[in-house]
Amino acid sequence: MKAMILAAGRGQRMRPLTDHTPKPLLPVRGHPLIVWHLRRLAAAGFKEVVINHAWLGEQIQSTLGTGSQWGVNIRYSPESPALETAGGIARALPLLGPNPFLVINGDIWCDWSLQNAKHIADDLQRAANLMAHLVLVDNPAHNPKGDFGLSQSSLAVTGGETNLTFSGIGIYKPALFESLDPNTPAPLAPLLRQSMARLSVSAEHYEGNWLDIGTPERLEMLNKLLADH
Repeated sequence: MKAMILAAGRGQRMRPLTDHTPKPLLPVRGHPLIVWHLRRLAAAGFKEVVINHAWLGEQIQSTLGTGSQWGVNIRYSPESPALETAGGIARALPLLGPNPFLVINGDIWCDWSLQNAKHIADDLQRAANLMAHLVLVDNPAHNPKGDFGLSQSSLAVTGGETNLTFSGIGIYKPALFESLDPNTPAPLAPLLRQSMARLSVSAEHYEGNWLDIGTPERLEMLNKLLADH
């Protein structure tokens, strides 16, 4: 099974830290944020990783290289300009292959077990009607209304009495993105909502540690969290 780390964002809310350094390379406990992802992926048995990039992407490639240092093989999907989440995945489809794949936002930290992704991918393969599986988390202060609901049958829905926040971790079938132009920016949320309307997205509520590293303050929160561990 392959994994993709989304690393093409400009990191506007992280400025000035990201004026000269791409957000995935910002240090966390002495290591670039994206390296924490690579280490966890390797520990979970992932060998093939795709990373997209746009802003200062050459720094990402020169820092990470082939990925052999962390026990993975990295292939890069450059974008100019950045294609947003769904557009970036659509561009990378030739590198991701025909089977379900894991996607992780490069600017989050979560201790959800990545080994679960392989079992979920098997479930997606067996269920012809399902296109995606999302990991949802409790709503943080900066997203109090959440993103998606969760039905009693573990399907993601576009609304509900209790919405949760999309963690930035998902397992997807390539078919979800095959209708998109790989050269045109496209957000992910509308695509997911269309699939939810067809009851084609499963989901789970994860209650462990999760942080969206979108501001310098949250970057410091992550440093403290990992120091405490």
